[in-house]
Amino acid sequence: MTVIRMAPLALLSLLAQAEVHSFTLREAVELALQHNPDVVLSRLDERKAKSEVEIARDPFVTRIVAGSGLAFNNGFPLSIEGAAPSIFQVQASQFLLNRPQTWAVEQAREAVRGAEIGTAAKQDEAVYRVATLYLEAERAAREAAVARKQADNLEHVTAAVRARVEAGRELPLSAKRAAFDAARARQRVLALETAQSGAERSLAYALGLEGDALARPAAEQRALPRLPDSEEAAVSRAVESNKDLERIESQLRAEMYGIRSQKATRLPRIDLIAKYAQLARFNNFEDFFRTFQRHNYLLGMSFQVPLPMGPADRAYASQQEINATRLRVERNSLRHRVSAETRRQYRRVIEAEAARDVVRLDLEVAREEVAVLLARLEEGRVSSQDVEHARFSENEKWLAYYGTQYTVEQARYALLRQTGELVAALR
Repeated sequence: MTVIRMAPLALLSLLAQAEVHSFTLREAVELALQHNPDVVLSRLDERKAKSEVEIARDPFVTRIVAGSGLAFNNGFPLSIEGAAPSIFQVQASQFLLNRPQTWAVEQAREAVRGAEIGTAAKQDEAVYRVATLYLEAERAAREAAVARKQADNLEHVTAAVRARVEAGRELPLSAKRAAFDAARARQRVLALETAQSGAERSLAYALGLEGDALARPAAEQRALPRLPDSEEAAVSRAVESNKDLERIESQLRAEMYGIRSQKATRLPRIDLIAKYAQLARFNNFEDFFRTFQRHNYLLGMSFQVPLPMGPADRAYASQQEINATRLRVERNSLRHRVSAETRRQYRRVIEAEAARDVVRLDLEVAREEVAVLLARLEEGRVSSQDVEHARFSENEKWLAYYGTQYTVEQARYALLRQTGELVAALR
């Protein structure tokens, strides 16, 4: 008995040390979209992909390098890194026509679109997880409140039974049984409070809160989100908006750009080349060349015509073709799985709502029974112990009803996640 009394005190002490933040579901969703760790990391990947586009485009931007090739020489002026010794020199280069690099840029841009799809998928996942944790925390708080009422009812029953035992109207065994029921109810309260604390901590982490914080659902009245009009409409939306399908389509387009880039290596390429060099007389140019000029420049284009593709190039192109074929197979298979899962989620919503209606009717019966017993108690036809037992039974029905409410709402969120409408519905 000592352990049962000390554990709730330790739990309350722990909760008192943690900072508690209260959120509505919409506020929690908005916070998750900004600060959820997985979403933040996905945005970093998106920024990295955008920088890869700039890297791929860089050869098409004029690159200018200035420096000096200053050197002392004896005899013929040898070159320094392919250029004549000079006091000052400037070199500029740029791709004018390079089809492989052009398709590489498009491939990088498609990678950005893939990263954006990945970010959107992480947002959907984070919102669904936050919504699920929010419902779990809300359910645990409600169940803990009902369990505390049950524990109080059983304490009253235990006191009444003790009085009857002391008056000789009950056996001592009845008092022990009542004490056992009350202790079990207190243990149940502890378990539910622990579950509530765990759900609130998990919700706080999903929201990106720092430290040992708790995220507690605020009291609010929420309307259930609107669902697609029919099962077929849900399947159609799910296939159209599925992020994994969009990701595969993006990867397929990227592979096609890679194939085009590989095939384009057989095409000619043209580079712009510009150079300027200021030469010095002490490098003995006049001793080996007919004329000497201090300021020299060059402006022209470099033409390259590749030879036929080698075995490695053909093998690389073949690998990309195989990757593209594999992605097409994965896309078709995923479409079938998305359709089947959406139908399953739609049926789950219908079943959950039917179960909730049954439990609600059962709860209404229990509430009527309590009302009848209260009326009989005033007439002296039943004891207060009978009323407390009826209230305990009613609270059990409330627990079952909260459970079905949670199942219905969670099933609706799962279906909306399949159809790609969850974020919009909760915002």
